[in-house]
Amino acid sequence: MVQPLRVVVVGGGAAGFFGAITAAQTNPQAKVTLLEASREPLAKVRISGGGRCNVTHACFEPSELVQNYPRGGKALLGAFTRFQAKDTVSWFATHGVPLKTEADGRMFPITNTSQTVVNCLRDAAFSSGVELRTGIPVISVKLLNIEDAETTTRFEVVLKSGDKLTCNRLLLATGSNPVGYKIARDLGHTIEPPVPSLFTFNIRDEKLRALAGVSVDSVRLRLTLQGLPPLEQTGPLLITHWGLSGPSVLKLSAWGARGLHSSNYQANLLINWLPYLTTEQVRQKLLAIKNEWAKRPMMLHRGVYLPHRLWQYIVSRVGIAKEDRWAELSNKTLTQLIQELTQGQYLISGKGVFKEEFVTCGGVNLKEVNFKTMESRLVAGLYFAGEILDIDGVTGGFNFQSAWSTGYLVGKAIVNRKT
Repeated sequence: MVQPLRVVVVGGGAAGFFGAITAAQTNPQAKVTLLEASREPLAKVRISGGGRCNVTHACFEPSELVQNYPRGGKALLGAFTRFQAKDTVSWFATHGVPLKTEADGRMFPITNTSQTVVNCLRDAAFSSGVELRTGIPVISVKLLNIEDAETTTRFEVVLKSGDKLTCNRLLLATGSNPVGYKIARDLGHTIEPPVPSLFTFNIRDEKLRALAGVSVDSVRLRLTLQGLPPLEQTGPLLITHWGLSGPSVLKLSAWGARGLHSSNYQANLLINWLPYLTTEQVRQKLLAIKNEWAKRPMMLHRGVYLPHRLWQYIVSRVGIAKEDRWAELSNKTLTQLIQELTQGQYLISGKGVFKEEFVTCGGVNLKEVNFKTMESRLVAGLYFAGEILDIDGVTGGFNFQSAWSTGYLVGKAIVNRKT
């Protein structure tokens, strides 16, 4: 009697669930077992997007989509031609979870709750015959001797309880978890050192921190790291009680993740508070205000469009006092003010956290994975999906999209591989 194909998926997150569901739907005869170390699977899905779950992003051209991945974009291009954001939208709609698009392109369930997504994935796993086992930590995987051509049992999965499972195919979807990295390394894979991505900047400036809650729609940031080319990002910025946050900062932290880690999160940051104006345009605006409001205090009458408290902070940085009037603005101070508005210098003194995302730069070396199938190039029958790979995206649903795409490709390939 022919034994059914046995697939074990380690990791009950977005990628693991999607891979398990797709495998079971592709080959209903396969026995698919999903192991999750915690009692509650899909924890990251549940808390993401402030509890709403940013499922994906409304970016439907693979060549544009990959631009949102500081690491892994090139490898994902082919994957996205086979399963991308529009396929994610279609899949969830087919499974009873229509998505909506917000102004910034992020896509959420119309219910506005991540529990809808969690329930959908759990229901799809159950209905497709996936055996979900929670509270089952895996501590190691042993590659079995398969020289005998008559056997296709390749892996022995050792559980913390001491029990062992054998399987023909193994999917590691453990996220940025040390145990997953160790298993992959023990099976011969190279692990790119994991470091944080998507974080905020600590700035030791009490006067700046006093502006916590002030936001600017668009700034241009330039990050200078020793020995590396400067990095730039343009977008919204939020001042916080520890320093700086907002989309522009988070994107800059993602692209600069390794360099910032190497420099112990000490770096110089230039802020152009007026990226839509040239330096000369800023000069002309300020001179026009000087002529028009000569007798008025500079602190109370802004020369450019910025939040009032931020304007007061910036002019104070160049030594302008509360009582100083526009008529008293010297050419030297004008030049300093223009410099402060377009190239203000700030010292990053550490990293904060971004609570809605837990993203790590690093993981399984992408050259060791076949991105047509997500199978290991080193170990037959071993597959990877999600954040265990050296792939990370910026905020906005991109990390989930790579999880759905890699999980889908695994699910299709893992049950169709010839023994």
